[in-house]
Order: sequence, then C-alpha cells, then structure tokens
Amino acid sequence: KGLETLITREPGAKGLGVKLREILLNYEGEVSPKAESFLFLADRAQHVDCLIKPAITEGKIVLCDRHTDSTVAYQGYGRELDIVQINYLNNLATGGLKPDLTIIFDIDVETSMQRVGKNKDRMESAGVEFFNRVRCGYLEIAKQEPQRVKVINASDTIENIHNQVVELVNKL
Repeated sequence: KGLETLITREPGAKGLGVKLREILLNYEGEVSPKAESFLFLADRAQHVDCLIKPAITEGKIVLCDRHTDSTVAYQGYGRELDIVQINYLNNLATGGLKPDLTIIFDIDVETSMQRVGKNKDRMESAGVEFFNRVRCGYLEIAKQEPQRVKVINASDTIENIHNQVVELVNKL
C-alpha cells in the first residue's frame, strides 16, 4: 500500500539491544529467570524509546518480531514468574504502548523443535516442558485478548499462512 514501515525485532534491534541479545541467547553461564526478564525488559525500553515511538511519531507502520506478549509467554508462563508483575514491568518498559495486532504462529512443540534443528541458542535449548508452558501462555493471551491477538496454524501451507496474515493486516 506504499506505507512507510519499520521492520524490527526484540531483542536486539540495534545498539544496546544487540549486546543484550547476545547475552540473552548465547551466554553460557547461569541466568536466573528474573535476570533474564530484566534483560528483555531493558531491551524493550530502549527499543520502544529509540526506535518504535519515533517511527510511530513519523507516521510509520511498525512490524516487530516479538514484543510484550513474548515476555508474558516466555518468562511468565515458561519460567513461571508472576504474570501480574511481568505485565506491570512491560507497561513500564513501553510507557503503555501496546501493539494493535499480535499474530501468534501456533505449532506443536515437537514440530517447532524439529524446525529449529541442532543449532539452538540458549533460549531454544530450554526443553519440551518449557516450550509447552510457553505455547499454553501464548494461547491463553489470545483467549484473554481475542480482538488484538490472533492465532494462525503454523502447520498450514506457506501460501495459506501468508493469505491469513495479509487478511489480518488489511483489517487494521
């Protein structure tokens, strides 16, 4: 449609975030669940203040790979931290900014792990039980916020997945 777009990701969009991503995904020592959460939240605060909010101010569409819902799913459900606290800290890190649309590409954990393959980072190495909790978390978020959060079956064909994404985005 010719709209200016910022395509970004969390963690690690640029600058400080790149360093935090390196720690989060590749640090070989022990990282407590709380410390992990704070690293993701530090990245998010920097990301929102330095990239997302300026892009929105300029009238750009922002497409972000992972955001607040990921922290709820991974650290809240996956690491079993307090979800109320995670939501509070997400709100603090974003200044209350929430996505207009979140798309969850849902797939069973075993298939997902097969797709990742053998070159797993620290997060991807967390195990089946962890990822079952994460998946349940994402699906619970979708159930709680059905207007904003949509679930797409990631086992479908690439063409069907693409068409569903286009349909959802065009509704915005």
